[in-house]
Amino acid sequence: MESKGWAVVLGASSGFGEATALKLADRGMNICGVHLDRRGGMAKVAETVGWIEGKGVRALFRNENAADPDRRREAISALGEAAGGGPGVRVLFHSLAFGSLRPFCGEGAVSEDQMDMTLRVMAHSLVYWTRDLLAGGLLGPGAKIFAMTSSGGTRVLPAYGPVSAAKAALESHVRQLAMELAPRGIAANAVRAGVTDTPALRKIPGSDQLIANAMARNPAGRLTLPEDVAEAVAALVDAPVWLTGNVIGVDGGEDIVG
Repeated sequence: MESKGWAVVLGASSGFGEATALKLADRGMNICGVHLDRRGGMAKVAETVGWIEGKGVRALFRNENAADPDRRREAISALGEAAGGGPGVRVLFHSLAFGSLRPFCGEGAVSEDQMDMTLRVMAHSLVYWTRDLLAGGLLGPGAKIFAMTSSGGTRVLPAYGPVSAAKAALESHVRQLAMELAPRGIAANAVRAGVTDTPALRKIPGSDQLIANAMARNPAGRLTLPEDVAEAVAALVDAPVWLTGNVIGVDGGEDIVG
């Protein structure tokens, strides 16, 4: 299969990242996946890599902290060598879901370091990856940037404050990137998924109730699936770059009913 360029997927080993990596590989894109897994999770990663390569495209997967500046630069350097002057990065998909779930005040309150880490991983890293890919000559006209957000960017939950702040910052970063990158012909959008049963969701206190509430109010009568998001992103890859700076809901209408 002739390559349609590279997709950089941050958080590629599970949830939205894994589903999107598989979908874009199925559409003929090489996948550079960055993930952070312990040894027990590497067998599943190997299966994902094998599936991608079975589609006749390339898989460059790195098990490391995507928010670490040195690891980021090393990954982009390796990607540049792999691209070898061929088609560059058509998609940057940001789905990093590692943050602190603690209240702001009282017993067990989030520390300054935990707050800073949550914002750095789940929001600021989008800016740094974009900037370094640009500096490496890997992002050009027609490229698309997608960042996974949630309704937590505008709503509150107990112990969700640091992540809520990160999602709000992420959406703001997307708008700023859309404005700055428009002259280069690069689009940036946030994707707001409905409640999805992922490993990240299960870490939120009260996740069972969140799932039950979403099931009850979603007009489609089910939760959002990672594959729903992957299908939307794959469709948007070919959308005009004039579609930029938005928060795009992929939730079956869940957000509009409450």
